[in-house]
Amino acid sequence: MTAEGGTVAGVSTDLVVRGMTCAACVNRVEKRLSRIGGVTASVNLATGRARVHHPADVTVEELLAAVEKAGYETELVPPPVPRAAAPRATAGPADPAAPHDPAAPADPDDPAGPTREEARKDRERLLITALLCLPVLVLSMVPALQFRNWQWLCLVLAAPVVVWSAWPFHLRAVRGLRHSAATMDTLVSLGVLASFAWSLYALFLGGAGDPGMRMPFSLLPSAGTEVAHVYLEAAVAVPLFVLTGRHLEARARRGTGAALRSLAGLAAKDVTVREDGRERLLPIAELVPGQGFVVRPGERVATDGVVVSGSSALDLSLITGESEPVEVGPGRAVVGGAVNMGGLLLVRATAVGADTRLARITHLVTEAQAGKARAQRLADKVAGVFVPVVLSLAVTVLGFWLGAGADPQAAVTAAVAILVVACPCALGLATPTALMAATGRGARLGILVKGPQSLEALRHVDVIVLDKTGTLTTGHMSVVRVTETAGGIGRDAAVRLAGAVEQGSEHPLGRAVVAYAQRTAARGPLPEVAGFLAVPGSGVTGIVEGRRVEVRTPGEGLPASLAQALAEAEAAALTPVLVRVDGFDEALIALGDVLRPGSYRAVDRLRRLGVEPVLATGDREATARAVARELGITEVHAHCSPEGKAALVRRLRGGGRRVAVIGDGVNDAAALAEADLGIAMGSGTDVAIGAADVTLVRGDIEAVADAVRLARRTLATIRLNLVWAFGYNAVTVPLAAVGLLGPMLAAAAMSASSVLVVANSLRLRTWQPAPKRPGAPAGRTSR
Repeated sequence: MTAEGGTVAGVSTDLVVRGMTCAACVNRVEKRLSRIGGVTASVNLATGRARVHHPADVTVEELLAAVEKAGYETELVPPPVPRAAAPRATAGPADPAAPHDPAAPADPDDPAGPTREEARKDRERLLITALLCLPVLVLSMVPALQFRNWQWLCLVLAAPVVVWSAWPFHLRAVRGLRHSAATMDTLVSLGVLASFAWSLYALFLGGAGDPGMRMPFSLLPSAGTEVAHVYLEAAVAVPLFVLTGRHLEARARRGTGAALRSLAGLAAKDVTVREDGRERLLPIAELVPGQGFVVRPGERVATDGVVVSGSSALDLSLITGESEPVEVGPGRAVVGGAVNMGGLLLVRATAVGADTRLARITHLVTEAQAGKARAQRLADKVAGVFVPVVLSLAVTVLGFWLGAGADPQAAVTAAVAILVVACPCALGLATPTALMAATGRGARLGILVKGPQSLEALRHVDVIVLDKTGTLTTGHMSVVRVTETAGGIGRDAAVRLAGAVEQGSEHPLGRAVVAYAQRTAARGPLPEVAGFLAVPGSGVTGIVEGRRVEVRTPGEGLPASLAQALAEAEAAALTPVLVRVDGFDEALIALGDVLRPGSYRAVDRLRRLGVEPVLATGDREATARAVARELGITEVHAHCSPEGKAALVRRLRGGGRRVAVIGDGVNDAAALAEADLGIAMGSGTDVAIGAADVTLVRGDIEAVADAVRLARRTLATIRLNLVWAFGYNAVTVPLAAVGLLGPMLAAAAMSASSVLVVANSLRLRTWQPAPKRPGAPAGRTSR
C-alpha cells in the first residue's frame, strides 16, 4: 500500500477528528501524526476524517493519542462488516451492504457525523444568538432608534453572546494554545474578546456610558471623536456571522456527499427468501450466498445474484448510470440495488455484504474522497503558518498605528478586523468539497475515480491506448450480415434452418447463429434437429423438417452473389459460414465481434478533446486494421501480447506523452499498471479493475470522454476555489490593516468566503456529459 506522501505502509486506518475548523487545523493534525515513525496522514477538512498509513507495529491507541495531543477529539472509524458475518442487530442503520462511510460529511443530519443532540444544540445556539444580536445590530446601526441608555441594553444583550455563543471558539482556542497551536478559532476568539474589551473601556472609561450618548454608524471605521465608540455590534456580529456561515457551510457540504448517501440508501434492509416453496422475511444481514430470494415489481434487488426464474426489466440508473432499463431473465446476473420494473423474479444470491458490486462502488467513491490534490497539499502547508503570521501582523499593525500617534480606537479596530477577516477556512475546503461533489457525480454517471491523483492524471492525458475485444467491441461473436441466393428459399428461411441445426453445437459461431435466428424468427420457436453431426474444422449438418441442412466453411463454386459476399467478408476480417439446404447454396452468414454502441462517438470525442487514440490488440492484423479504419484510428498495433502492450506504454511515456490505457481483461492488467492512468471497463475482470485508476461501471466506452471532461471541470473548479481563497485574504487583510474594513464587515466577508467556495464546488453536482451530436453513428460492427 502506498501512502499519500509516497511512504510504503503496512496498515491504513481511518479516524474521525472533531473540532477542526480550518486548514491550519488540518496541517496541525497531519504534522502531529507524522511525528510517529513511518506514519503518513491525509486529513480532510470537509469530511472531518483522517486517513492514516502506518506500520503494523504502530497501534491505533498511539494514533488516537497523537490527535488528542494536537488538541482535537478523535475516534476510530469502524471498518465495513461483511453482511454474512454481521450480527442481526446491525441489520438496520449500520447496514453492511453500505460500508461505514468514512467520507460522509459531518453534518447535523448525518448519523455518522455529530450526534443529533449536538446538532440540535448548535441550531439552538445559532437561534438564540440571532435573537440577542438583532437588537444590538439595529440600535448600533440606526442612530434614530438610539434611546436614552441604549448602549447599556446592548451591553446586557451582548454579554451572553460574547461568553455563551462564542464559547466553542474560546474553548477550542484555549485548547489549541495549550498545545502551542493557533487556528481560526484563535482569531475569532481574540477578535470577539478584543471588540468586547474595547467596548467595556469605552463605556466605563471613555465617555460612551453617558445616558444621552448617540453613536453614528458608518460602514468604514472612524476615530478621533470626543467619545470613544463602542464595538458591541462587532462583538456580537462576529459570532453570529461565523455560526451562520458554518451552518450554511455544513448544509452545503452535505450536498457534496449526497451521492455516497444515495448509494448507501440503495441497500436493502430486509429480503424475502424462498425455501422449500415457502417465503419468509429475513433481515438482510442473515442472507448468505446460494440462498434464493424474491424480487417483486417495484422492489430493489437485495444483493448480487443470478436470475433463477422470471423475467423483467431492471432500472440500473443509480448504480451504473445507464438510463435505459436492462432486460433480465433466467441465467442473467443482477446487481443489488437495481429496481425491478416489471415481473416477479426469483434470484439466487451470489455475493453479499462487502463483496457486492454496490459495496465496491461505495468503497471506491469513499477512497477517492479521502485523498488530496497537489494544490490542496500546498494550501495546507500555507495554512500551517498562516494563522501565526496573521497574529503577528495584527500585533504589528496595532503597534504601528499607536506608534504613529493614531487614535487608539482606530488602531484597535484595524487589529481586530485583521484577526476576524483572515481565516484559512476557504483554503481547507477548496479541494475536498470539489472532490466530493465530482466523485459523487461521477459515480452517478458510472465513472469511478480512485482519487485526486487519478483526476489530475486524467486531466493531462494526451494519448489513450485502447484494447479491442471487450473494450471497443462487445467481446461476443454476432451475425453482422446475411446474404441470400437469388431465387432461393429466402433469407429468413435460411437463417431459421441454420439456427435450428446449430442448436446442437457448442461452438461460439454456432451459438451466435442460434441467438440471431431466435431473435429474428417470425414463426415461433426454432424446429428440432435430427441426425446432428459436427465435423471439426468443417461445420455441422442435420435434418430439419425433413430437409438436410449444412452450415459449414464456404468452398469454391459459389453463386455470384455469395462469392461477392464472401470476398467482402474476408476483406472486412469477418468469419463467413455457408448455409446449404438439400445440396443447394442458399445463404452466406458473416459473423464478427460487434463494436460497442458509442465506440465511434467515444473515439471522435476523445480526438476532439486533444487525446490521440491508439489501438493495441492481440487480434489479427486484418481484424485490427478493419476496426481502426471503422473508428478513424490511425495508429494500430496487432498481435500485441500483454508484455507488448506494457512495452508500448513505456515507449509512449518515454517520448514524453501522458498515456492512459483502457482495457477489460487479464492481458490488459500490466499495461494498465504501467500507464500514467489505467481505465478499466466495469464489465471486465477483477484483475483489470484492481490495476486501474478509473473504472467505467456502466461499460459504455463513451464514458471515457465524459471522465476526461469531468476531470478537467473538477480541477478547474479546484483552481478557482484556491484562487478565491488566496485572493480573498490578499485583498481583505490589507484593507483591514489600513482601516478600511471594520470588524463587523470582516466577519461577514470571512463567513461568505467559505460559503462561496463550497457553493462553487456544489455546481459539479449538476455537471452533465456532452449531448450526443446529431448524425454521429450509433455504433458499428467490427470489420
